[in-house]
Formats: sequence, C-alpha cells, structure tokens
Amino acid sequence: MSQDSVENVSGRLPGGGLRLDGQRALVTGASRGIGLACAEALAEAGAAVTLLSRTRRDLEEAAASIVAGGGQADVLACDCTDADAIAEVIGGAPGHWDVLVNNAGTNRPQAFLEVTREAFDEVMRINVTGAFFVAQTVAAKMAAAGEGGSIINMSSQMGHVGGARRSVYCTSKHALEGLTKAMAIDLAPHRIRVNSVCPTFVVTPMTAPYFTDEAFLADTLARIPLGRLAQVSDVTGAVVFLASDASAMITGSALKVDGGWTAI
Repeated sequence: MSQDSVENVSGRLPGGGLRLDGQRALVTGASRGIGLACAEALAEAGAAVTLLSRTRRDLEEAAASIVAGGGQADVLACDCTDADAIAEVIGGAPGHWDVLVNNAGTNRPQAFLEVTREAFDEVMRINVTGAFFVAQTVAAKMAAAGEGGSIINMSSQMGHVGGARRSVYCTSKHALEGLTKAMAIDLAPHRIRVNSVCPTFVVTPMTAPYFTDEAFLADTLARIPLGRLAQVSDVTGAVVFLASDASAMITGSALKVDGGWTAI
C-alpha cells in the first residue's frame, strides 16, 4: 500500500466542509428551476459559477441576480444536445471547472403504447446524449488541469424505479445512473468524483400546475413516506454537499432525495 493511499491527497484541507471558495462550478440548464437554484446555492457557498443553457438573455438575468447578491457568476450559451457546440463552447472556454452540475434535462410523459419516436429522441438526446458529452468535455478539462473535481449528474428517483407514463424518462435516467458509475471508475485515477442526485417530485414554477390535480397530488404523496413534496432547497443541499470536500470519499453513488419513495 502506497503512502498516498493512507494520506490526504486531495490537495485541500481534510474535513473542509461545505465551502467552495476558490472553486469554479458549471451548471447546465441553469436559467431557471432546479438548475438556477443549484447555481445560486453554489455561489452562496463561495464558488464562481458559470451558468449554461440555450438562451443567453435568461442566463444574463440570472447571473446578474447572483452578482447583485454578492456572488460570482458568468454565462455560456450552448445547446447541450449538439455535440459540436459542446466541444466548441464548453471545450473552448478558458480554464477548467472544479465542479459540474450536469442538470439539463426534459420529460415527455406518455403511456408506453403512445410514445412517439419524436418524444423518445428528444428525451434521450437531452437526458443521455447531451449529459454524456457535456460530462466528457468538462472531465477532460478537469483531468488536464490535474486538480481533481466533482461531477454531479442530476438524475431522478425514476432512475431506480419505474413509473406510469414515464417509460422514456425512466430509460434515460437508468442510463444516467449507469453512466455515473462507469464514469466514477474511469475518472477516479484523475481524482474526479462522479455521483448522481435523485430527487422525487420537486415543487418549481414548472411543476406546480401538476399538483393542482388533487388525485395526482394525493397519489404522489402516498408514495413518499415523509409525506411531502421536495423543495428546491432539498436538492441544492445535496448538490453543495457532493460538490464539497465534505463528500471527499464519495464517488459512484446515487444520493436519493426522494423522501423514501424508493425505500418502499
């Protein structure tokens, strides 16, 4: 056993906690919802955050809000379904990031027998293909810098179970869980940790209309032992933890923020 295997080799103080001062973080799908909340939380923890999505105007408004609150933020506009754009925009950006929150994703709920090829292609292109090549591009920059890093794939409880009208979404998130584990093995020699965060239903402006359906809300709550929907703060807490040195020995894991849904 080498001496390095029994000593701290992270280059940072052991037990460094949940601060991210001096680190850079990239968040995809960051113009709204969970992605924006993650960017805000990482900035609050001290990271300089790069917000990425397709719409520059929305990104600039979000970044300006973070800066006005005392954080550090810049923006990159990129279509995460376009591998060439990923290589040009993310790969061509100066420097490297210490943290990636691979958050961009979508869902097209349809009963299995009604799933269209167009819906299948869209969900898989964003949730799997885009996530794969964003992670590969960022990881290459991390590896070249030689300072380690943390990649956090935004998965779902549906990456561990099945769900009605979610056959394509479940397919994509199960794939992301497998990718997370394989990446963790391949990137460990570079001291790059890779984990997933797996939320249950989260209350956001986009999802709030779903819960006006009382039957849907009642069925959802009945499946969550803690008896409530997730808030964005539940997700951002998990993300900051996995980005920080407090999780320095965690890789290849799925952190389920599901209130116990998958425990049943």
